[in-house]
Amino acid sequence: MFSLLPFVYISSPQIMSPNLIDMGNLTAIKEFLLLGFGSLHGLQFLLFGMFLGIYIMTLMGNILILTVTSNDHSLQTPMYFFLSNFSFLEIWYTTSIAPKMLKTLLSGPEAISFTGCVAQFYFFGSMAVVECFLLASMSYDRYLAICSPLRYPSLMNFHTCFLLAGGSWVGGFLTPVVTVTMTFQLQFCASNEIDHFFCDLAPVLKLACSDPEEVKRTTFLMASFVTMGPFLLTVASYINIVVAVIRMPSAAGKQRAFSTCSSHLIVVSLYYGTLGTVYAIPTATQATALNKVFSLLYTVVTPMVNPIVYSLRNKDVKKAVQKLLSKWKHPMKT
Repeated sequence: MFSLLPFVYISSPQIMSPNLIDMGNLTAIKEFLLLGFGSLHGLQFLLFGMFLGIYIMTLMGNILILTVTSNDHSLQTPMYFFLSNFSFLEIWYTTSIAPKMLKTLLSGPEAISFTGCVAQFYFFGSMAVVECFLLASMSYDRYLAICSPLRYPSLMNFHTCFLLAGGSWVGGFLTPVVTVTMTFQLQFCASNEIDHFFCDLAPVLKLACSDPEEVKRTTFLMASFVTMGPFLLTVASYINIVVAVIRMPSAAGKQRAFSTCSSHLIVVSLYYGTLGTVYAIPTATQATALNKVFSLLYTVVTPMVNPIVYSLRNKDVKKAVQKLLSKWKHPMKT
């Protein structure tokens, strides 16, 4: 039986922080302090309004996609089944970060309980892995639709869709368990200040006074598996898609094939591009402020962009939205 309660050594009991509990020679952390963005020189209210607007747009956009895909029978296809899963994920992905981040903008450094930090770390990591798996599933769906159109209905049936989506969710929530357990069993030094706006791995490990190298190695191996595997599957799918599209005889067929894939390709590029910028570059070479900016991109901005990309670049979604708005405006005609 193991405990997730970490301990910090302190040199003098007289200077013990009220956020630490004395336990003899060891001190247990009660809470961490998220430093957020530091001194913003009067810009905090402007940034608060901007990021609050982004968060609200993220919720509204993804809820709208969930609504139209569940109510419009023409969108009851595997492609939109995965898109609805993706939109549901994006709502909780950004919600695990945005509320606490917004509080740090208004009130400065924000306390987060030890349990709350563990929960945020776990749920954010889980949903990031689910996103990798779902993006790969969506690319595989497009590959079958374009490269094997005649066999597509039998290959991508409800059972297959359920297995791919269910496997993405289950795999995503199981993967971070080892990393989270190892991270929060480390001994932490007396400072409980996390120089970030959420409980991310690198700033948490900076507080450890026990050796975090085993955690780093394990995290690297697991992260490599859960990101590179889906990423390579996505790349392979699109290489085959491009080859199949080039061989199509009609220009109209090529245009339709590219239009159905372009939205997904933009989302994949945004996600892996920002994620890779933050985690592929060694932490020691990154400026903390720059790390926070790139973290904002994939935790707050990208989830807002995704529903915009899918709705503006997809004729079926636009038609479904117009139909839904028409029903709301003229309910007696339905």
